[in-house]
Amino acid sequence: MRILHFADLHLGVENYSHLDPATGLSSCFGDFLATLDEVVDFALANDIDMVLFCGDAYRSREPNCTQQREFAKRIKRLAASHIPTLLLVGNHDLPNAISRATAVEIFDTLAIENVIVANRPAIYRVNTKHGAAQIAALPWLRRSTLLSQEGTKNLTLEEIQHRQEDMLTHFLAAEIKELDPKELAILVAHVSLSCARAGSEKAMMIGSDPILPLSCLANHLFSYVALGHIHQSQILSYDPPVVYSGSLQRIDFSDEREPKGFFVAQVDSGRETCFDFHPVKARRFVTIPVDISPQDVNPTKLVVEAIAQRGDEVRDAIVRVRIAIPESSERLVSESEICQALQEAKYVTIAKEVEREQCIRLSSWPSKEITPLDALNMYLKTKKGSAQRTEVLLEYGERLIQQLRDNSQNGAS
Repeated sequence: MRILHFADLHLGVENYSHLDPATGLSSCFGDFLATLDEVVDFALANDIDMVLFCGDAYRSREPNCTQQREFAKRIKRLAASHIPTLLLVGNHDLPNAISRATAVEIFDTLAIENVIVANRPAIYRVNTKHGAAQIAALPWLRRSTLLSQEGTKNLTLEEIQHRQEDMLTHFLAAEIKELDPKELAILVAHVSLSCARAGSEKAMMIGSDPILPLSCLANHLFSYVALGHIHQSQILSYDPPVVYSGSLQRIDFSDEREPKGFFVAQVDSGRETCFDFHPVKARRFVTIPVDISPQDVNPTKLVVEAIAQRGDEVRDAIVRVRIAIPESSERLVSESEICQALQEAKYVTIAKEVEREQCIRLSSWPSKEITPLDALNMYLKTKKGSAQRTEVLLEYGERLIQQLRDNSQNGAS
């Protein structure tokens, strides 16, 4: 059985984007849909038996109608091709009130054939063209589910997190007991594991996640463990396979060097699972660092030259120019010229790291702790001049200080 595993689509993210004049929608929205199309096209063309989406279809828990429509179009293509598709509920799919529907619940309400919405911990039995599978689901736990229980009103945030972890562990243990060891079993979960490398999801978090140990999920009754929530693609275990597919698109510059895509697993009961990563054409993030010194008389030229050295790398990319520059040179930087040099980029942001000059006041130091010559030395260091120039100025300074002292002594006598 061939299974496609992806997660963390986050339709509705609009950072580093502009309005597409052709559609009136965010260019970022089009980019995210394009990668989802890659996933669907691959599933239709490569004999995929089942698609597992491991949570966070949208950026917002209340997606707009356009976002829901475009997501439904892609899911419909899979369902119409008789590819069972399981939609696991993630933290961004949950409403802020227990009585409200999840962002993907409409598929369940309409009883869309070949679409399964896993919105509670349970075993879902799925039939495919190459056999049946038991899917143990561990969706994101609603905090309201915990707080509705007795004795939870006065819990601290840390205590709530521990209770959530205990509940998740209990739910999973109960599901494992229900599994038929003779049938193929797969675990899907939207959860944080203690050994996982965090990614851009940190910028989208509210509060603290419940965190489970790898040992809780790495049960040999599962032929494959498909995970969502962490945006960095990573393999945490090979026996059994415990895999985060990662987010399907790059969210911000923390994803700059992270590959984006999905996993395909060949899963057969009683046999070793084979799986591999398939990259998608995610939007590219490029950082161009430039260090400007006080001696550089044309910092804009240095920035433009640094951009030219990156060549075609900046074309159609989201580019961040990071300029470390002394305060005295900041006004010499022409952002319009820098943007002109990056006209082939998809989006440009300029970040200046201005080195503010330290203001040194001799009167602020007790005379017993620092001498005027020491003060002059410290001041010259803040100017970051050449060692030779600093030495010459210190020599002249020492002469002047000595001359003042001599004049003072002569006047006193």
